[in-house]
Amino acid sequence: MRVACGLVGLAGPWGLVERETRRDEEQGWPGGRIGDEGRTRAQDGRVEARGERSIDSVGPGSSEGHDAMAGMPLEPNAFAEQVVTILRGKQPEYTVLLTSPTELIVNGRRLDLENLYRMVQREPERGVEIVEHYLEQLFEGDALQAVDLPFELARERIMPRIQPESIFQHLNRELVAHVPFVNNTVIVFVTDLPNMTVSITTEQMVQWGLTPEELEEISRENLDAYAPDLHVQLIQSKDGGRAAILSNQDGYDAARLLMSSIYKKLAPQLGRDFLVATPSRDMFVAMTAEPKPFLDRLKSRVEQDYRRLPYPITSSFFVVTRDGVAGTEEMHPPSEAA
Repeated sequence: MRVACGLVGLAGPWGLVERETRRDEEQGWPGGRIGDEGRTRAQDGRVEARGERSIDSVGPGSSEGHDAMAGMPLEPNAFAEQVVTILRGKQPEYTVLLTSPTELIVNGRRLDLENLYRMVQREPERGVEIVEHYLEQLFEGDALQAVDLPFELARERIMPRIQPESIFQHLNRELVAHVPFVNNTVIVFVTDLPNMTVSITTEQMVQWGLTPEELEEISRENLDAYAPDLHVQLIQSKDGGRAAILSNQDGYDAARLLMSSIYKKLAPQLGRDFLVATPSRDMFVAMTAEPKPFLDRLKSRVEQDYRRLPYPITSSFFVVTRDGVAGTEEMHPPSEAA
């Protein structure tokens, strides 16, 4: 369902925007309160199921338990283990390794479980059916071979994502096409296909004759064109702070920090230098750099969401200025795959 939401205190060309209401209680931001703010409605070869946009109606830390997904566990680790069991039953000849709650290694290629988990959350009564259907489509269609797309076909589909440096605790960084970013994060790249996304490996990048820096440039250009109109909800605090929530739920909410137009579009509402929080892949909250009580409340919320939401990135703020994006966290030595 789409609704037109008025932006509280938001002047200029933004006016009214249309956005999909979702995840009111799960995220805490759109459906809850930020301190005294009023209530507002607004939230690798790695292969990721896309499906329809999903509603994270129950968080991974919920106590609603094992039966909430009609045979599929709700807790991410248990969910991934069940996917492994189903996959091995359907494809006993495959070598399947569970490396994290959101990722499998299937015949040497990475299978991303993030959106599959979300698809099941959207229709929990059909959990096992959704997983089985997806796995059948994925492997019967040999979708894993999508990593072999020629560059001419893949170029306009290359997109960036921000990931924590900690991904290299279980992945070999030399195999993943990426560039370093700030706040102990990296930018990785995916090929965005109609029904899935496939993470771009170093091998694929070399086959295309590209460098990581060239991949980054291409991916940022594509991100700018992907959804140029930012659908945001502005929250006005009683003590003078403002926060802008962006929630397209398309897998690139946090990555929109990398848009070339992000400063130009948000600075008029948030000030010359403003902050951005990306506690998880599907969370983007920009805010004014003061007052301190306002920032303290948001910092607390960001830290909670970083701990409880799936696919965490960082609890540290990014600083967005006219000159670019800076971090607020001291960089740690690069980690290596276990």
